[in-house]
This record gives sequence, C-alpha cells and structure tokens, in this order.
Amino acid sequence: MNFKSLIPKFKSFVVECKRVFKVTKKPSNLEFKTIVKASGFGMIVIGLIGFIIHMIKQLFF
Repeated sequence: MNFKSLIPKFKSFVVECKRVFKVTKKPSNLEFKTIVKASGFGMIVIGLIGFIIHMIKQLFF
C-alpha cells in the first residue's frame, strides 16, 4: 500500500468523524437511565441463561 494513497483516506475518515460528532447529542437524564436499565436487564437475562445452562450441564454430565 502506498503512503500517498493513505492520506486521502485518512482525510475522508476525519471528515466523517467530524460529521458524526456534529449529528450526535448528549442523552438526557431520562434517556440515560432508560438505556442503563435496558442494558442491565439484558445482562441479567443473559447471565441467568448461562447459569441455567451451566447448572444443567453439571447435573447431567
């Protein structure tokens, strides 16, 4: 790969990053709490499923 070909790609990447940062916004307190609750609930459910599978494996194998 040529160094000169990397420069335009890097510049376009920086432009895209700036565009994304302009579009995004900080979530409100309510949005943040809702995201944290949903993520926590998902982690608990996945953990319980893994725990149940592990217990079944220990009981039968």
